[in-house]
Formats: sequence, structure tokens, C-alpha cells
Amino acid sequence: MIEYRQFGKDVIAMKIRTREKTYEEVLTMPVGKHRKPRHPNFLLRSIVRVAAIPDILKTHFQYEMHGMEQIKGQPCLILMNHSSFIDLMIVSRIFYPKPYGIVCTGDGFVGKEWIMRFLGCIPTQKFVSDVTLIRDMEYMLKEKKASVLMYPEASYTFDGTATPLPRKMGILLKKLGVPVVTVITEGAFARDPLYNCLQKRKVKVRAKVSCMVTAEQLKEKSVRELDKMLDEAFSFDNFAWQRDNQVEITEPFRADGLERILYKCPHCSTEGEMTGKGTTLTCRHCGKMWEMDTLGQLKATEGETEFSHIPDWYRWEREEVRRELESGAYRMETDVDIGMMVNFKAIYMVGKGHLSHTQEGFRLTGCDGKLEYEQGALACYGLYADYYWYELGDMICVGNRDVLYYCFPSNRTPVAKTRMAVEELYKLKKPSRIKEMV
Repeated sequence: MIEYRQFGKDVIAMKIRTREKTYEEVLTMPVGKHRKPRHPNFLLRSIVRVAAIPDILKTHFQYEMHGMEQIKGQPCLILMNHSSFIDLMIVSRIFYPKPYGIVCTGDGFVGKEWIMRFLGCIPTQKFVSDVTLIRDMEYMLKEKKASVLMYPEASYTFDGTATPLPRKMGILLKKLGVPVVTVITEGAFARDPLYNCLQKRKVKVRAKVSCMVTAEQLKEKSVRELDKMLDEAFSFDNFAWQRDNQVEITEPFRADGLERILYKCPHCSTEGEMTGKGTTLTCRHCGKMWEMDTLGQLKATEGETEFSHIPDWYRWEREEVRRELESGAYRMETDVDIGMMVNFKAIYMVGKGHLSHTQEGFRLTGCDGKLEYEQGALACYGLYADYYWYELGDMICVGNRDVLYYCFPSNRTPVAKTRMAVEELYKLKKPSRIKEMV
């Protein structure tokens, strides 16, 4: 069964409507129809603005603008790094009353489609090719004369560094032909990192808002130049920022859930035996322990400190995953509970199954042999994986435009490893992508 977790008092209440159905019943349901996005409703935007005030005040939020006067009054594409739930509140504080639609994952519409539509939200599927999304963004910008907010990383950062951006984003920017604005936050990740069991910490939050290119400058830039500008804008390390700026986090739960990203012990190389609790990270296999200090750095309680900087540890894990892929040793196998999304009414829990991931891609079977789905290694450059997804559990999502399968591992499968494996496998299978990134 899916593990429903209970955390401390200061958590985000994020639920999603689920219904138990048989696989056959879900297959007979009509697939949700596409609808053009609506112009963001001013009243609802105002409510969001007011609702954001408590968190904005708690974080002493401040922001600075650069070059924004040259695009005043123009609809624009807003590109923001994705750190935590407060991102939406930050944007409301910065751009209100300017109307803007929000590109968001389709499961955000489940059980609340009407309010999401009136807010101007545009549904899409993470890491699934969606030509319709581009048309919807053009419609919002050109027909509705409203800006569009997009998180190009598509998912929350796991280790506080930038996640891979899709190549040739410059093609999209040129097609839309509107000014491009970047919003890069400081402190949002440190306040509420995804691994930390949705527990908020006392951290001040700032944002830098910059006009990356005007519509006129956009015409003069090549796709490669635009991609390079985006890579430079989305280059950050939140743990380094915390350390270098002496931002102390004294909460006694700061290491809770750290095993979600640091799943492999660098001392004994065992996977799945790490436990983050309180202020310590411990390997249950060899007994080695690391203390997490108030600046987010790690120190072994005995012996060598292999990695004091968490992103360095995470980078080492990525290198280990790549070595497994190159040698042919990589394989992920796990039993899962399966949810399906075919419309915005609910996530339909259809039973149990088995998910595997190899160099050939994903294979999902289940529902007493009725469900069989395969997804090749080149289907996408990234993976929709999440921790504590809507408080249901850690999750891996596979699927296509017609149906998404939300898989909840029944063991301690590190979803971070699977996400890295998908990214590295894509690079290995499609080396031309690496050339494009240079």
C-alpha cells in the first residue's frame, strides 16, 4: 500500500483527489478534451495575492529589477527557477496586477480544474512532447495579451542546483517573439527543500528579476546564443549560496529526509541504507555518520569527510549511475502502486504492478497482467519524479499524451537515482545533445 506520511506541524497541506477504479474502467473513460486557456481572472489573482501575504512577510521577501523599464506594458515570457511552493507566491508579489498565465503540470488541475482555468493556468505534461502547449502559450500572449510564467526546469530541484533545461529552448523563444524575463530566487530552496519532508525553515527570500532579451533583441540572437544565455541565467547552487552568505538554518530537523538525495554511502558504496534524521545522516550498513551544520555542510563524526558539500555528493552519485549505464550493470526493479490520469477528475488508483528501468527504457506491467506499457530511452530527456507527491509517497511518472502512470515504489527505491539515470541515458543514447550544450 502507499505510505501516507505525517510530518511536523509546519507543513504544506497538498492533497489530490484519488479514486479506486479497475484498469478496465479507466480505459473506458473519455480522455479529457483540450481547451484554450482563459485570460487570468482579476478577482482570483487578487485572492492569490492576499493569500501570499503571510509567507511573503515571514520570509521578509525582497526583489530587485534589472532592465524591466524597456518592456513596460508588454506581455512577456517569464522564466523562473523552481525551488519550492513559495515560487507562486513570489511571482504574485512581483508582477501583480499584471495578468499572467502559468504553465503547470496537468495533475495540478485534478479536482480543481475550474479554478485553475480561471487563474489562467495552462496544463501540460512534464517531459512529454506537447505541441499543443506552444499554441496555448501563443494564444495567451498574442490573443489574450497576458504574460506566461513557465518553469523551464519542469521539476523542483532535488539538490539545490539547476536541473537540465531542454535543448533548443531558443527555438521556442523565437517562435513566441516576446520579451523574455528571468526570475531567479535566493533562499526559497533553503526555506523549503523538497527532501526535507515539506517542513519550512526560517530563511529570508530574495529574487532577481531581469529582462534577458527584448522582442527586438530576440530577432538578432541565434538559437545557440539564446540557449547559452538561459544556461547562464539558470546556473546556481543553493547550498553554496547558503554557505557563502552565512545563512544559518538552526532547525533541528534540517537533515530529515536527506537520504532522498544522498541515497548512496560514499564510504561503503551501499545504496538504500542511508537515513537522514534530525541533524545527522547515517549509513545503516556500515554505521558511518555525518553531521549537517547550520550552513548546510556535512562533516563526518569519525574519519574522512568524503563530501562536505551536498551537491558534490549528488554529482558523485550521478557519475556512479553513468558508470553503471556504460558498463551495462544498471537496472532498477520495483513493485509499485499504480495511479492513472486520463482526465482532470481524479487520479485513478488501479492496483499493483511492477516497474523496471534499463538501458532500453521503462517497462510497466500490472493489474493482473492487463497493463503493459513500454517507454523507450529516447522518449524524453528527463523524468517526472517527486518526493511525498501530494503527500501520497515518492513517485515516478511515465506515460504519454493520452495517459500518465503514477508509480509509487513499495520499497526504498531512490527515485533520485532513476531520474539521474534517465538524464544520463538520454545523453549516452543521443550524444548530439552534448554538442548542443557546448
